[in-house]
Amino acid sequence: MLLRRHVILHSLAWSAACCVPLPAAAQAAFPSRPIRLVVPNAAGGAADLTARTVGQRISENLGQPVVVDNKPGAGGVVAGELVARAAPDGHTLLLISSGTAVSAALFKALPFDTARDFIPVAPLATFDLVIVGPEGGRFRTLGEWVTYAKVNPGKLTIGTPNIGTTQHLAAELFKAAAGIDVQIVPFNGTPAVINALRGGQIDAGLDILGPLLAQIRAKTLAPLAITGDKRSRVLPEVPTAKEAGVSGFAAASWNGLAVPAGTPKDVVARLNREVVAALNVPAVSKRLEDLNLDPHPGTPEQAAALLNNDIRRWGEVIVRAKIPRQ
Repeated sequence: MLLRRHVILHSLAWSAACCVPLPAAAQAAFPSRPIRLVVPNAAGGAADLTARTVGQRISENLGQPVVVDNKPGAGGVVAGELVARAAPDGHTLLLISSGTAVSAALFKALPFDTARDFIPVAPLATFDLVIVGPEGGRFRTLGEWVTYAKVNPGKLTIGTPNIGTTQHLAAELFKAAAGIDVQIVPFNGTPAVINALRGGQIDAGLDILGPLLAQIRAKTLAPLAITGDKRSRVLPEVPTAKEAGVSGFAAASWNGLAVPAGTPKDVVARLNREVVAALNVPAVSKRLEDLNLDPHPGTPEQAAALLNNDIRRWGEVIVRAKIPRQ
């Protein structure tokens, strides 16, 4: 009987000892394996190259590979669902952008809640949008374009990439802020917008500056205004839309990184430190600038503000413009 009691007490003591949390030093350090960076865009574009540039530097500092996994499709839904369902341990990252916010506002039902199921880690970069016209066209400034549009409602057209893109919604926002009645014509991508401008099929275009820069420098397209809060680093002579007289209008694109909700705060903080450190490396910032991006190191809170503010703003534009939710 005494022997049996001794065995039971010994077993209980062993069980209790096993339930005591291990000290921090004994727990697996982060990162303990390669990090997967899911990009909702095809390989070779600015988003992909941004992820690879920053990911390579993070990899060097963390001592683990950062593997870029391109998952384009359905407005970022494929990539978002994959990351939302991943283990919240910091080993799976998602490249988020203004497009992520647009999808959250545009789609009726997503397999995840953008605001609830992700924790923004850090902004990466911002990039300008630009309003352009054909070189040698009848409007030399955005002010002239807007003035004509007000006197001739319904006569002018402005082309953008597909319905529901940041560029398309920015054009809707521009139309409302300028108080003009113009037709917004969505095309299947930037090359189609350029061809329509050069062919005289539309009167202006609104798109990301980077893909249009070669045409602007070759003087086949004429920049009328930058849509952001400040002038572009690469086209400092071009005024902002606000400077051109369209008050209350500003729109730019951005990208950043996020992790699944539930990821420990210390892991989020570590990832943020590494992203900020990477963006402050001259070779990294120079690479992004060569892609016509502006490095934008910041806090998780700043990244969350970018995402949430855009979800609200683009949601309001979608409702006002009566764009059908998909």
